[in-house]
Amino acid sequence: MQKAWKTDPADSLKVGPGFTLADVDPASTPGFKGDKQAGESVLAAGAVELTALQQRLYARGVEGDERRVLLVLQGMDTSGKDGTVRHVVGMTHPEGVALKSFKAPTAWERRHDFLWRVARQVPAPGMLGVFNRSHYEDVLIQRVHQMAPAAEIERRYGAINEFEAGLADRGITVLKVMLHISPEEQKARLTERLDNPEKYWKYNPADVTERGFWNEYQQAYQIALERTSTEAAPWFVVPADRKWFARIAVQRLLVGALQGLHLTWPLPSFDVAAEQKRLRKS
Repeated sequence: MQKAWKTDPADSLKVGPGFTLADVDPASTPGFKGDKQAGESVLAAGAVELTALQQRLYARGVEGDERRVLLVLQGMDTSGKDGTVRHVVGMTHPEGVALKSFKAPTAWERRHDFLWRVARQVPAPGMLGVFNRSHYEDVLIQRVHQMAPAAEIERRYGAINEFEAGLADRGITVLKVMLHISPEEQKARLTERLDNPEKYWKYNPADVTERGFWNEYQQAYQIALERTSTEAAPWFVVPADRKWFARIAVQRLLVGALQGLHLTWPLPSFDVAAEQKRLRKS
């Protein structure tokens, strides 16, 4: 699978000093050698590799290993967050996956700091956790619509960095992905939903309203990426106009994160030979 990449997404898509979101072409396929057909083959092969690594992570968690992985997905409406969960994470063993989608906070959640409800959903040891939207909504939509004072939004960037550094200290690999879509592609995807009765349920009139704030959202993302891409929890911007590329890029990032843990199967806490002998006699 890795041979299909000229440049590993962990290098080509990482947000570093001087990063500018406007310079990223949402229709590009940086670092990948092939076309859509090749990408589909890579996705299928990668699912096998990802699942094998995820099962090792889960097995080690059962045995007391504290490590885990948290994938944070952000992006404009229709950028492919749900599809990424379904076609990438959905190909792994479900017992080892913890998925959480953060909607508008409830009245009870608003009585606490914005990170309170997020901290309660951090994946347990051995789990592959996924936040489909996350605590970043509190510096994106709330910044765009001025739902919190400017000083509070500023405070949150630092609070997020401190929170994520604490996760890393606990053995949690934080992988943050922004799926970067163009306004033209978003319009095409919304149009498709309105043209297909089977997709009416996916259409939200508010999505069209939010398109009117496109530039403000791009600015909010630029600031969030600059302020919160750290060594402990870096951001990766994945061009998402081509769904097939976005999926293989996220898959490769996940595989790389798990490979970096150097996972091995846990050693048995019992005498294997003795248990084999007992089983034969049973």
